[in-house]
Amino acid sequence: MKHRAVGAVLFGGGVLLLALAAGLVFVVKPAMTKLPYDLDPSTSVAEAKGATFLQITNGAVAINRADLKSTVLVTPERAKTAALSGDLAGDTVVWRVGQTVDRTDTKELVSAYGAELALDRVSGAAVEWNEQYLDDSGAAEKVPFAGQVYKFPFNSAQGNYEVFDRDLRQTRMAEYKGTEDVNGLEAYRYEQVITDEKLALAPDRVAVLLGALAPGATSGDVVYSNTRTVWVDPVTGSYVNVREQQKKVLVPNVGTPVTLLDADFSYNDETVASSVERAKTSRSQLTILGVYAPIGIAVLGLVLIAVALLVSRRAAPAAVARHAADPTPTRVDQPAVRDDEPEGGPLTDEIPPASTNWKSDEPTVPGQRPAQDESEKR
Repeated sequence: MKHRAVGAVLFGGGVLLLALAAGLVFVVKPAMTKLPYDLDPSTSVAEAKGATFLQITNGAVAINRADLKSTVLVTPERAKTAALSGDLAGDTVVWRVGQTVDRTDTKELVSAYGAELALDRVSGAAVEWNEQYLDDSGAAEKVPFAGQVYKFPFNSAQGNYEVFDRDLRQTRMAEYKGTEDVNGLEAYRYEQVITDEKLALAPDRVAVLLGALAPGATSGDVVYSNTRTVWVDPVTGSYVNVREQQKKVLVPNVGTPVTLLDADFSYNDETVASSVERAKTSRSQLTILGVYAPIGIAVLGLVLIAVALLVSRRAAPAAVARHAADPTPTRVDQPAVRDDEPEGGPLTDEIPPASTNWKSDEPTVPGQRPAQDESEKR
C-alpha cells in the first residue's frame, strides 16, 4: 500500500513537470518574444569624423567641417500604450524618440528631431496610429511611419525588410547581406541603399538655402543619398551596430551644386558594447526559458513517471507474495491433520469393541430408565 502511494505521488509530480515544460514553451517564451511594456529607456551614440554639414546659427547659413556626434534616446510611453484601444490594444507599444546632432569641438547643436510612433510588439514594425508625428523643422508633422524603424522582428529572417527612412518619409528595401561577428555575437547584416532621391522639402526652406548658397537661382532641389547598414541580433531583433553614409546636395537651376551634408556615422565602441551585452542577456533568457528549462523539466518529469511505474509494478508482486505465504484457513470445528496420525485420520480408525464393563440393565440412551418386570408393574 505504501509503495502504491509513493508511486502515485511520483506520477503526479511527473505530469505536473511536463505541464510546466509545455507552459514555458507555449506561454512564457511567446510572451518574452514581444516588446515589453516596461522597457527601460535606451540611448545610442553614433559619431562621424571630419563631416561636412550645414549649420544655421542665428539665421546665418554656413557649410562647416568638424566631427559630429548623433545621440538617439528612445523612451517607451507607458501611459499612451495603456490608452491604446481597438486592434492596437495589447499588441502595440508607443515610443517617443529624440535625436540631437552636435559638434564635438564646440558642443553646438547642429540639428534635432523628435517623434512618437506605435510599434507592433512582435514584428517591431511601425503601425498606423492617429497620434504619430515627426518634428524635424520646428513643427510637428503627421508622418505615415511604416516598416522597421528602430528594431527588427524577433527571430529575424535571412531575407529582405522594408526599413523606414526619416528624410524620405517612406520605406526602402534593406537586403540581407550575410552573417558577421559583432563583439562575439552572431549578427545579421542588412544594407539599404538610397541613391540621389529628391527630398520633399517645404518651398520656404529651399528658398532660404538657395538665397544663401546659390545666388541667382530661382529654384532647386535637395538630392539625398544614404547607404544604411544595420547589424541585427537575429534572436531579439535589436540593433547592435548601425552605420549611415549620408549625403545631401543642393542642386540649383543655376550655378554649382552645393554639398549640404557628407557624413559617415557609426555607433561608437561604447554603444556597440552595451547593445551587444543587452542582446546577449535577452538571448540567454530566451534560450534558458524557451529551450534548456523546458527540456530539463520535461526529462525530469519523464524520469519521475518512469520511477512511479516501476514502484507500482514492484508493489503488485509483493502483495501477491504476501498473500501466497499466508496459511490456508481451516474451519474452527475441523481439527487440523497431524503428521503423526495414521493415514485417513481419526474418522477412519477402527471402532473399539463394546466394552465388557457395560451392564444390560444400564440405560443405552441417556435419560432412559431401565425396563420394569410385569410383576413390579402390578
